[in-house]
Amino acid sequence: MKFRKLSAAFLVSLLHAPQLVAAALNATETDTQLVISNDRLYAAVQKKGGAIVKLTLDGTNLLGSPSGSTGIGPYLDCYCTPKGFWTPGSVKPSYKLFKGKDAKGKDYGGIVMSDTYTETGQVLEQYWFLRDGETGLHTFSRVAYHNEEQPFLRNLQELRTLFRPNNDMWTHLLTNKKQYAPLPGKEAKEKQVVVQDATWYMGNTPNDPYVKQEADYFTKYTFQDNWRDLDAYGLFADGSKTEDGDAYGAWLVMNTKDTYFGGPLHSDLVVDGILYNYISSNHHGDQTPNITNGFDRTFGPQYFHFNKFPKETDILEAQADAAQYADPEWNADFYDSIAKHVPNYVPTKGRGKFEVKVDLPKGAKNAIAVLAQSGVDFQDNVFDTKAYQYWANLDESGRATIPRVKSGTYRLTVYADNIFGQYTQDKIKVKAGKTEKKNIRWKEESAGKEVWRIGTPDKTSGEYRHGFEPDTSKPLQPEQYRIYWANWDFVKDFPDGVNFKVGESDVGKDLNYVHWSVFGGRGNYPRPEEYVGNGDVNNWTIAFDLKESQFKHKKQATFTVQLAGAKTAAGNTDIYNASEPHSNLKYTVNINGKDLEPWVIPYHQSSSCAVRSSVSCYNIAHKFEFDAKLLKKGENEIILSLPFNGTNYEPAILPNSVYVQYDALRLEID
Repeated sequence: MKFRKLSAAFLVSLLHAPQLVAAALNATETDTQLVISNDRLYAAVQKKGGAIVKLTLDGTNLLGSPSGSTGIGPYLDCYCTPKGFWTPGSVKPSYKLFKGKDAKGKDYGGIVMSDTYTETGQVLEQYWFLRDGETGLHTFSRVAYHNEEQPFLRNLQELRTLFRPNNDMWTHLLTNKKQYAPLPGKEAKEKQVVVQDATWYMGNTPNDPYVKQEADYFTKYTFQDNWRDLDAYGLFADGSKTEDGDAYGAWLVMNTKDTYFGGPLHSDLVVDGILYNYISSNHHGDQTPNITNGFDRTFGPQYFHFNKFPKETDILEAQADAAQYADPEWNADFYDSIAKHVPNYVPTKGRGKFEVKVDLPKGAKNAIAVLAQSGVDFQDNVFDTKAYQYWANLDESGRATIPRVKSGTYRLTVYADNIFGQYTQDKIKVKAGKTEKKNIRWKEESAGKEVWRIGTPDKTSGEYRHGFEPDTSKPLQPEQYRIYWANWDFVKDFPDGVNFKVGESDVGKDLNYVHWSVFGGRGNYPRPEEYVGNGDVNNWTIAFDLKESQFKHKKQATFTVQLAGAKTAAGNTDIYNASEPHSNLKYTVNINGKDLEPWVIPYHQSSSCAVRSSVSCYNIAHKFEFDAKLLKKGENEIILSLPFNGTNYEPAILPNSVYVQYDALRLEID
């Protein structure tokens, strides 16, 4: 058989042919679907339903078969209508297909789904973009409401995108580099026992990988996290259940955080078998914006990254591949190129830079600078729905740079571990194309000479018993607070209640990470009967010794209570209920037998925190000022009191008790 001699030019073209084929990016539409794909990633949006129903990486189906609300995603849904939940794409969706080249000459394709809730006229839109050479989807979500006849609709209680697979390939879930575990297996889920809302006892299958390695209980809240340093989280397939034997990852990359709410203290669900991008929610008591006439906000971009590795690849290696993109400057040129397709997106020309140098108080660690809505605590930055948020950790010299700040007016907040209070300055103006520089000196707040402090001011209750302490009974040693709260029996741990002696007791053993009013009962699987006690649950005693010289001829003493979270009868709702006596929660301090004026913690600062596996929720603080004459030589006592048997009605399977979680306590005398 003879072969025609091939020219050098033709040979070169053959060498380059696969690359040319690989460069092809497709954006196509049929009567039923819209598809964006490149040589590695394929995503198809079903017109009926408005969700991605097929997603493949190198031919491997990452979603499985669609079935109801599973086997689909990323897709958008919300708890934002008068009736509650709504999944756009279910009414009368419209679609647009985009295809173009970005500023660097890279091809991209995009899909937008837009749907209108008929009863109210509110519009929800979901955007998906794919670039050539990438194995991920750039997503934006938009909420718009224009209705003069009904100017107030409701709050944006939940807005989220979900990647919700319906197959067996995924073996692990990961929150961050410390918190990851195997997914519970089929038998464990079949034999699980409901113990609380979204929480199950799985100890009936002791050989299940999750039970053996992580915990006897599974709750989606075990894998929640704080937004501050969160970079990439998701699902991992170790290759043991994939058809090709390779390992895969599905990750949500937080490359931008400026369109979320609540600042760096915000925390939420991230992954539990479903991979979430929780854009807005009040799970841990944070504020949510009201949807009023004229509301129009686009959230994002966030990046769903999908990757593939040889079998036996470590989960942390797969996560690191995704986390490299958690940078607001990554792909900024691309986002500028597609800004014409995305309403409200602020391109580079509308952004500036902020540089700050802080003279920090002595002992400050882990300091951070936050820019958010001017005039309010950054935890409440929902009132101006056009305002964005930014933060950066300060280096050891107190410096930080925040790039790509939307032009506008901000409040600067600085806080740090070991320091009571925080620094704030309003009316910080950042101009487009400019760098705003600030040099500030922060002095720790003081109300006199510090006598003692308990705990570390770090906006968490993690230093106390069952907080950050690892559970050494399991190989993965998760932090104890992440495990279902009832696993830690307060009555057994503190049979005589909490009695703490300053200078002698250990905060990690002798103070609990939660101060309950009642323990046991509803939502408590190991202790189904309520233990109200005789004052040994709702009252905590702090004892301390004083010399006469420490208070003699002094006028005022100040006792500071910083809380990492407080649950009143309002739970997470921010709704006042007159039928609940503890909607506004009275917290009382007694000094040597004398009750001080109670601190009334308002319903709108309540957060369901510990029962949702957190040690840091909506932070609040109060200063109890009293006459120094109440102090005495020798041993003194401060009693910290919640209402005896303080409970509320809970429609879900959750504990009834009100509770608080301490950040830190301090006594000063002036």
